[in-house]
Amino acid sequence: MSDKAYALFEEQQALRGIDIAAVKAKLKALKVETPSWGYGDSGTRFKVYKQTGVPRNPFEKFEDAAQVHKLTGVCPSVAIHIPWDKVDDYAKLKQHASDLGVSIGAVNPNLFQEDDYIFGSVTNSNAAIRRKATDHLLECVDIAKTVGSDVLSLWFADGSNYPGQVDIRARKAWMYESLKEMYNAMSPSMRMLIEYKFYEPAFYHTDLADWGMAFNLANKLGPQAEVLVDTGHHPQGTNIEHIVTYLLDENKLGGFHFNSRKYGDDDLIVGSVNPYELFLIFYQIIDAANDKNPQIRQAADNIAYMIDQSHNIERKIPAMLRSVLNVQTQYAKALLINLEEVRAAQENQDVLGAEDAVRKAFEFDVTPLLKAVREEIGVPVDPMKAYLASGYDEKINARGKGGASW
Repeated sequence: MSDKAYALFEEQQALRGIDIAAVKAKLKALKVETPSWGYGDSGTRFKVYKQTGVPRNPFEKFEDAAQVHKLTGVCPSVAIHIPWDKVDDYAKLKQHASDLGVSIGAVNPNLFQEDDYIFGSVTNSNAAIRRKATDHLLECVDIAKTVGSDVLSLWFADGSNYPGQVDIRARKAWMYESLKEMYNAMSPSMRMLIEYKFYEPAFYHTDLADWGMAFNLANKLGPQAEVLVDTGHHPQGTNIEHIVTYLLDENKLGGFHFNSRKYGDDDLIVGSVNPYELFLIFYQIIDAANDKNPQIRQAADNIAYMIDQSHNIERKIPAMLRSVLNVQTQYAKALLINLEEVRAAQENQDVLGAEDAVRKAFEFDVTPLLKAVREEIGVPVDPMKAYLASGYDEKINARGKGGASW
């Protein structure tokens, strides 16, 4: 890193009234969970593309995830998906993760890949299938207790394709009934994060189609239930940062599944299509973290940041590294917003002044800042370059093809 470049950057920010020491502390505190399934074979709905070196089991997934944490220093936990990551001994998997320097994060039930769920899982009109689905949710609560996870992340493919196909109100009641049973089984430290999706795979209606439905359900279940925002699960043009702000103000924003989209739920690398959107999401979170209301500050500080992407043509570990680095970059830029300047412009109804105060932070090159932070926490200043030079990618090719897939 050029000391001169960082010194110039620091001088620029000091003139703007930005406390660089505080910014660096926030960057060092950022934690981004990576998903076990992001290291496995994945593809489009048409084909899964097999790659050489992909993990063959959950233990190897954690080995790859540990590389991402080792190189970035900000990915200490790994989400698991059941039954994709089902093992005979979860205590052994937990110990394996610990030995690698990471931990097991969110537990994600899978209720969309069995033939029984063709017409729904927890909202199926067949009571026996609803029971099976609910039992799986309870199984995941038990797994979370075993591995020491305090987050259960829920997404349902349940919905219908045609008008009249299902009783929508009955399904709403069945959804609540199932999740309430799961909620009651959770320990006091656990959080249930409820994800929503506008469409796909159901095309007429989805039982949890938007943030309002997830918010309503979370409110009915209780304080341990919150909303999970997947950045790809919205209609075109949706103001996601507005949703984030609303949920923060209601103390119901539980976490994110970060990815990027162009048309639908594309699951592209986060920040690759619209980095300004990611920056604006972080702006609202940082603004809430500085609110006078301690509850709102706590809500902003308690957000679970998670990656959820389909790396179907990219090499898995470099794709995950790029995802994490993109999150760090936009978070760093958002931390450079002078909130006092923004608020002064807002109070004076200075439209262009307020917009400029936000946008100019986005336009800064934060490379010197991020390099300085990485040096201070003892990781490579260029994690991607360090990975490509490490030989790990060549080493895992010995696994061959035919690894674990979605």
